[in-house]
Amino acid sequence: MENSTTAPAKDQIVDVRSVVEAVAAAGDDADIDTPLHEVESLCMRCGENGVTRFLLTLIPHFRKILLSAFECPHCCERNNEVQFAGEIQPRGCSFSLSFRAGDRKMLDRTVVKSESATIKIPELDFEIPTEAQRGSLSTVEGILVRAADELEALQDERKKVDPKIAEAIDQFLVKLRAYATGDSSFTFILDDPSGNSFIENPFAPSPDPSLTIKFYERTPDQQKALGYLVDPSHAEDYTDERANNQLGNEAHGTVGATQAGRSAIAQGNSAEIAEALFRYSSPEEVMVFPTTCGACAAKCECRMFVTNIPYFREVIVMASSCDACGYRNSELKPGGSISDKGKKITLHVENVKDLSRDVIKSDSAGVSIPELDLELASGTLGGVVTTVEGLVTKISESLERVHGFTFGDSLDDDRKSKWLDFRERLSKLLCLERHWTLVIDDALANSFVAPVTDDMKDDEQLKFEEYERSWEQNEELGLNDMDTSVADASYSAATDEN
Repeated sequence: MENSTTAPAKDQIVDVRSVVEAVAAAGDDADIDTPLHEVESLCMRCGENGVTRFLLTLIPHFRKILLSAFECPHCCERNNEVQFAGEIQPRGCSFSLSFRAGDRKMLDRTVVKSESATIKIPELDFEIPTEAQRGSLSTVEGILVRAADELEALQDERKKVDPKIAEAIDQFLVKLRAYATGDSSFTFILDDPSGNSFIENPFAPSPDPSLTIKFYERTPDQQKALGYLVDPSHAEDYTDERANNQLGNEAHGTVGATQAGRSAIAQGNSAEIAEALFRYSSPEEVMVFPTTCGACAAKCECRMFVTNIPYFREVIVMASSCDACGYRNSELKPGGSISDKGKKITLHVENVKDLSRDVIKSDSAGVSIPELDLELASGTLGGVVTTVEGLVTKISESLERVHGFTFGDSLDDDRKSKWLDFRERLSKLLCLERHWTLVIDDALANSFVAPVTDDMKDDEQLKFEEYERSWEQNEELGLNDMDTSVADASYSAATDEN
């Protein structure tokens, strides 16, 4: 680690009080697993040299973070900072928490705000930008109180310069502090393009009626803000080429022999994805086109092919691997038109063979296991191609990652024992100590569970049920505002000409 000549910025003081203070108080003889680095730094208050201590550690749910604590022995200046050191998630996330007046417990929910996250309160038209309260680990009340304190800090100067603005801010602070004390109802929105922020769900693993979580694809501007290399020309070329290929035009890219191409795809995917997809695939051309690595921005290749899965539909498989850093990524997208109805898949797991069934879970599907009262909202885990056993394993890993605080020392004994009991029951599903049910509900009907026989009617443990989507589901999917009259007219005209 290189020496630094400046102290951490004051606007990055965080609320990880106990951990940061432990780092500040630690010395060379501290009993810490990871090494503690000390660097001589310049004090910005008195101009003398102080000491900055750095510690790379792991906080439950917040993943790896870099803690720094500055202290000046000459003027007693102290400054703390936390920087996120983990990986950026594949998609962004948006949390919306609706508060009811008088419910003080909701203000105690833990909130993790990463360096790229913003917080909004629509009722006040108020926003905490990415630069404010960066890398903070606090509660809803703590974030609102700190925002009010920072706004009030310069009120004396504002009253001298512009009394009208100062008066307006005083009125605004009254409302903001009323929200911080739970006297008024409001909506707390946390949006993070990096996907590394979090709002605690005290009812987990059950859904929280007051908390809405949505996952979304980042825009090019958000990708650029996160440090990714964005080339608009490449993105446009890729869109045009994929459209031409879907229309049946000449394929683009480097097309090799079928088996060689599929081997290349398999190298970019996990073994379970390769086996699950290629088991159903018919000979198709594998297309290769240049792209950039999502981890190190080095040039790499993305391989794509279109295949048809029996009893399901046409799917597009994309896989990329980076030789520079070893990063691998795979993605599956359904082809064809949007289904008119949603689909609910129910699988009764009774034996070992059921655990080996292939599963395609799209990013619009929700998963539930009634025996555990477990329900995952649509978008959780993203789109995955795996087996029943692999899906349960991914659910367990995701819950432990997302709700890591519940496995830490800060939780009370009752809730902690509840979580440990749930985790044990989840792991017992794979031991088949009793029969259990897996339910996948997909409003777009893009999910699939493989039958054990060629005739799906003979599979009594697997049931597919179609249903009409509700208006709310169509609204969330953006289908209510979709105008297909022009496309239908063009299709009818083309059909008449033929």
